[in-house]
Amino acid sequence: MIYMDNAATTRTAPEVVQAMLPYFSQYYGNPSAVYSMGSANKKAINEARRTIAAILGAGQEEIYFTAGGSEADNWALKAAAEAYCGKGKHIITTKIEHHAVLHTCQYLEKKGFEVTYLDVDQDGLVSLEELKAAVRPDTILISIMFANNEIGTIEPVSEIGAIAKEHGILFHTDAVQAFGQLPIHVDECNIDMLSASGHKFNGPKGVGFLYIRKGVKIRSLLHGGAQERNRRAGTENVPGIVGLGAAAARAAGTMEERAAKERGIRDYLIGRIESEIPYCRLNGHRKKRLPGNVNFSFRFIEGESLLIMLDMKGICGSSGSACTSGALDPSHVLLAVGLPPEEAHGSVRLSLSEENTMEEADIVVEELKRIVAKLRGMSPLYEDFLKRNQNG
Repeated sequence: MIYMDNAATTRTAPEVVQAMLPYFSQYYGNPSAVYSMGSANKKAINEARRTIAAILGAGQEEIYFTAGGSEADNWALKAAAEAYCGKGKHIITTKIEHHAVLHTCQYLEKKGFEVTYLDVDQDGLVSLEELKAAVRPDTILISIMFANNEIGTIEPVSEIGAIAKEHGILFHTDAVQAFGQLPIHVDECNIDMLSASGHKFNGPKGVGFLYIRKGVKIRSLLHGGAQERNRRAGTENVPGIVGLGAAAARAAGTMEERAAKERGIRDYLIGRIESEIPYCRLNGHRKKRLPGNVNFSFRFIEGESLLIMLDMKGICGSSGSACTSGALDPSHVLLAVGLPPEEAHGSVRLSLSEENTMEEADIVVEELKRIVAKLRGMSPLYEDFLKRNQNG
């Protein structure tokens, strides 16, 4: 099998699994208990908290554990809206956010909030001038992702944070795809809240965190206990949190080496696809791009058919976000960057890890060439297109 869907989820690293195992059956005490087996687990949780905080340049008291990135996004937006609604009810985001942000914004609109959805350019970049123009006296929150999960474009987060700070507006960034892949410093980027998810950087599923800057007024997400400093009730997922900390430490320690390898394979894939498969388009910014992201639209084919045929050859890719897999509508991200629906439907995302090789890249390109040619051979649209070109 050739696995190139690491933006959807990654393999849990063996050392992360080993770090977690004792906390299932050996160190199983409740962290809130007063006896030593409980307090030892509380220490393990706080060690993971310190690890993550150090990577972000944050204080450990600013890291709150969640069940993943979607929960962290929901918490950041809903709780900030509730806490700051006395100042205003205007929120700014973009049209290419993950649905965890977009659907939460739609929920808040039903609660009386007004949301501005910024356009992006053909590469998926937000215009800083348009952001500035969207700011109003009643704007309380800007939520713009660090890097896009589908097309890999890295947003100008530091500049966005500076604009938010200048106007006294909270800035939240969904860094689910960026944490562990790119260096992030919350103070340098003026980030007030940041979401991340463990399974995107070789950690376990079902655990993530929300960074909340000290002094930001954020209400509790869950009620019923004093866990997470009274902000998120419920017995902590000790094995998951330990694994999250181990995965974060591993990601930070290997980031430079991994990124260099992934960029090499990424650029090789892009070069071969562009030169060997006609009528294709690279989606996302060519340079300001996640190290392992390759996203192409192929004209005259259906992306789902391409993915099924790749799967039959043991190659795993995707057509976009795993959270919308099976949806009939084309990607909202690809529509936002200007693709017509028929081209957006013909998109494929290949997302790499350090485990992928150049040999795998060659196999994938050869299969792509064969499958695209086969699908186009069955397409009346492609046939008409060739006839028109020949006649023209």
